[in-house]
Amino acid sequence: MKLFIAGLDTETNTFAPIPTGRRAFAEGFIANGDATRQPENYCSAQLIVWRRRAEERGWSVAESLCAFAEPGGITVRGVYESFREQILTDLRRALPVDMVLLALHGAMVAEGYDDCEGDILERIRGIVGERASIGAELDLHCHVTDAMVRNATALVAYKEYPHIDIPARAEDLFRIIAAAAEGRTRPVMAAFNCRMISTYRTTEQPLRGFVDRMLELEGRDGIISVSLGHGFPWGDVADVGAKVLVVTDGDRGKAERLSRTLGQEFFAMRDAVGSRFITMDEAIDQALAIEGGPVVIADVSDNAGGGAPGDATFFLRRLIDRGIGNAASGYYWDPMAVRACMEAGRGARFALRIGGKSGVASGDPVDLTVTVMGLADSVTQRFGEAPANMGPTAWVAAEGIDLILTSQRTQVFHPEGMTKLGLDVGSRKLVIVKSTQHFHAAFAPIAKAILYAAPPGALRPDFEAIPYTKLIEPYWPKTANPFEDRFVAESG
Repeated sequence: MKLFIAGLDTETNTFAPIPTGRRAFAEGFIANGDATRQPENYCSAQLIVWRRRAEERGWSVAESLCAFAEPGGITVRGVYESFREQILTDLRRALPVDMVLLALHGAMVAEGYDDCEGDILERIRGIVGERASIGAELDLHCHVTDAMVRNATALVAYKEYPHIDIPARAEDLFRIIAAAAEGRTRPVMAAFNCRMISTYRTTEQPLRGFVDRMLELEGRDGIISVSLGHGFPWGDVADVGAKVLVVTDGDRGKAERLSRTLGQEFFAMRDAVGSRFITMDEAIDQALAIEGGPVVIADVSDNAGGGAPGDATFFLRRLIDRGIGNAASGYYWDPMAVRACMEAGRGARFALRIGGKSGVASGDPVDLTVTVMGLADSVTQRFGEAPANMGPTAWVAAEGIDLILTSQRTQVFHPEGMTKLGLDVGSRKLVIVKSTQHFHAAFAPIAKAILYAAPPGALRPDFEAIPYTKLIEPYWPKTANPFEDRFVAESG
């Protein structure tokens, strides 16, 4: 048996002002055939699992590109096409192969390509033909498209948000594709469009129970895999929205029925599973009313992990205007401010302009007299067990507020991005993090409470007002019931 592995991963906010080019991937990760020989990271973790499992069986492995960029705006056409052609060229050189496994996102958009994953899978299928088994692991914020389902043997999405299960899903996909390649199973897929656009937290009920039920269904009665693609709301593509994807062993009818049943159950829970957000002032007031701390507040509207710049100042300005101290906040993407801090040195006190540099969605810059409390030429924070680079980083303090400034754009995954600079984040009353949900895994153990706030910003969760131009079908919450009487007709 011969296995071909590759990875190309970025999440595209088509409304974001920052193009995703080669530099963005270089700052993320690019490995040309040797990712599994380097320290594990977010993108390569899946390839490492696949190589390990294949070599345990004595199978040969051909490894191609593994590239990842922090979510941002539309990918530059030439960059996408060059990465794609590198994968396809390596695949042709590796022929014949029995299996292809890909680490993709599922919501990558490039100039001229609304469905990068479907495009790659279709071209790979054209090269390997029908005899080879093709699998892709997707982020749960994926757009599940017809081209992806048509050309893959099986697709598996992460089940957890935050994504603590990437290696586990990689193991699942390897087993599925290996069984198919050996002729022990014949995977078929079906997807049901739930017509829902929102964000959903798998850490909360009732979605927690729904995810657990998906796991329980797998491996029984010919059901190979069940995935809930949450969709990525800030992608202006035709297939945006939540979908349930079911893989069965040779029974397409069963896959269709189960995906529809689960999709209808998920839709029925829409009011309970849709994420709730409060205003900045509500978050501050609620946090101050809670005894003890720290109270962690998610600034979901400036999450670099969803393509936002990460330099918005709305929350910072509100803290200052209200005279709120004993607070920490980060991570602010401001290479210019970090450079000034590096030049001034630790202990320096000087006037510094912070944030608000990327556009109107970032707000106005904030001018403060800061004290440089900590500096580091390179800081990493863990995403699961994989390190995520923050680049040169500074900790500054002003008016009772501690701020973490970074040179590399990233969302907040872990408090160690603060503690490595010497900031005792656990001693602060308020901790405001620029993240939507990935912070939860590492911050929940130290948090007295967690609140979710939606200030202005590039990622503001106003799902009814997102200016889609390519979505044809109605969706909730913009339409109360986008199915109208279809559920009755289908079940009757």
